[in-house]
Amino acid sequence: MNKNNQKMILDLVCYVLLIFGSVIMVGPFFWMVATAFKLPADQFTRTLIPPTFTIQNFKELFSVDINFPGLFFNSTYISFLTTIGQLLTCAMAAFCFAVVNFKGRGLLFSLLLVTMMIPAQVTLIPNFIFFKLVGLVGSSVPLWLPAFWGGAFGTFLLRQYFLTIPRDLVDAARIDGASLFQIFWKIYMPLSKPALAALAIFTFQGAWNDLLHPLVYMPAVPNTTLTVGLAFFQQQLTLGGKFTVLMAGALVSILPLVIVFFVAQKQFIEGIALSGVKR
Repeated sequence: MNKNNQKMILDLVCYVLLIFGSVIMVGPFFWMVATAFKLPADQFTRTLIPPTFTIQNFKELFSVDINFPGLFFNSTYISFLTTIGQLLTCAMAAFCFAVVNFKGRGLLFSLLLVTMMIPAQVTLIPNFIFFKLVGLVGSSVPLWLPAFWGGAFGTFLLRQYFLTIPRDLVDAARIDGASLFQIFWKIYMPLSKPALAALAIFTFQGAWNDLLHPLVYMPAVPNTTLTVGLAFFQQQLTLGGKFTVLMAGALVSILPLVIVFFVAQKQFIEGIALSGVKR
């Protein structure tokens, strides 16, 4: 067997494995979409194509007693505030670590990276005690305010991308009399749209899918986020045997993530690809 045949067989095996893995990952999504458009009587059928196509599940979803539109709105504005906070603070920190020369920069950046090894559950109790003392437990502030304190992952991601921007631009701007903030805002931020888009997608996805923190800080179902609401919604509808309505809620809950990803897909891939390159 020559090398061309070996390569062809290896490629064929790889494609078969990739297709098999894709079916495993995409299969449950297609089943969810199909069940969302089925009648309750057809919810246990094994066909992906609904025998009777209906949108009654979505109408019932917005008529239940858990205030689904309110939950959706809460998740939306909390995710947007979290994303904005991470983009601003992480970009400023990354700019300092990548461009500004100061004593101890390498040590501080190493210490920042070490914090990535600390699970979020470890800091949950101290943060809860702090927000309890200032009277913010029960509101949405503890869910988005920490995003404005920065983050190790976002700082690392943006710093790696900032290092790919030629320093000649900084030198030219300094000669023209530009301040550090002007260099950051008018040069580095516009040139870093791919990395910013990647960080925005990661942050928005994490905030939107977060269940633990909303459950701790905003446990009241009518005023909490969509993830917590769907968790209680699942118990209510499972007992009632309405899996079709539950799948409709799950479908609506993932639509913002799908839209955000496809809108910024090109910038996301470019930002991830270039963040590990250093010039």
